Amino acid sequence: MRILHTSDWHLGRSFHRVPLIEAQAAFLDHLVATVREHEVDVVLVAGDVYDRAVPPLSAVELFDDALHRLAAAEVPTVMISGNHDSARRLGVGAGLIERAGIHLRTDPADCATPLVLSDRHGDVAFYGLPYLEPALVKDVLGAGRAGHEAVLGAAMEQVRADLANRPDGTRSVVLAHAFVAGGEPSDSERDITVGGVAAVPAGVFDGVDYVALGHLHGCQTVTERVRYSGSPLAYSFSEAGHRKTMWLIDLGAPGAFAAERVDLPVPRPLARLRGRLDDLVEDPALERHRESWIEATLTDPARPAEPMARLAERFPHTLSLVFEPDRAPEDPRASYAQRLKGRDDQQIAEDFVAHVRGGSAADEQERTVLRGAFDHVRVDDAVREVNR
Repeated sequence: MRILHTSDWHLGRSFHRVPLIEAQAAFLDHLVATVREHEVDVVLVAGDVYDRAVPPLSAVELFDDALHRLAAAEVPTVMISGNHDSARRLGVGAGLIERAGIHLRTDPADCATPLVLSDRHGDVAFYGLPYLEPALVKDVLGAGRAGHEAVLGAAMEQVRADLANRPDGTRSVVLAHAFVAGGEPSDSERDITVGGVAAVPAGVFDGVDYVALGHLHGCQTVTERVRYSGSPLAYSFSEAGHRKTMWLIDLGAPGAFAAERVDLPVPRPLARLRGRLDDLVEDPALERHRESWIEATLTDPARPAEPMARLAERFPHTLSLVFEPDRAPEDPRASYAQRLKGRDDQQIAEDFVAHVRGGSAADEQERTVLRGAFDHVRVDDAVREVNR
């Protein structure tokens, strides 16, 4: 069984106000060509098909075109909803669409209802676990508490129970949208922290032959059988060092496994430049970045005149300009952004509590209240976005 694993399309997203719809269309052209060239048996899309719950029309049209082309290729496709998608919207018409070979898995109650395909070695069961917002699905799944590990664990118990009733030798693949411990995040993923915890252990997926993950935007291997395909395009400058690919997975006889990365087209390379303005516009070694999308961090002690105009003359695709004068974080002249760099919302709130109390840190009860408040706001935002 040859599987093409992809995820995090984020159709409709822009990059620093630059529309990416043409680059996303080029990616989908490449995906369909790869399906034909490599004789793929099934395509997996592990969530975040769209960038937001109510996507722009151009993104919906692109998605519609992709579905028609995959259906025309007569290659089954399994898709799950991610934390950026509206599961209910993405799942509209799933029963009808399934007749064309496109299998949308957006309902948590269907986690243990697989798509079963066969090859000469027997059956392969594909289980789609959509993004599981703990506070919203714990009762549906019978999880003991509202945490990522608890709800994913409950879903996987159902998967393993279904698999146990299938013929011996049935191979299994799980699609999931989650932050698995050992994965490396970037700046472009939406925070899914619950109760101060975002990551789940890879062991929660034990018992299946392959886990096709979505959510993190870098292509990476958590374990040999647990992998992220990453996003097909860079959606933040933190991804400047990423090699954007899809996974081509071969499941042979029970136990046989092989994985290969398939490179994706790059619309324009990214470069992160740092230094004083004069050095950036004059250094001949930087000429190789002339056609790249640029994030420039200026370290001049004082803000220079017309920095964006000067940078754009040398690097016409400069998109982001950051000022970070060479000062230690404890320097009182350090910028607010420098002082907060690397700190999450919980830590910033706890620092505020300590500041207004003259240095007395928040106690455990107060930290619990703060975590609960952040969790409540995040879940409320998710519910409001889905119900728009």
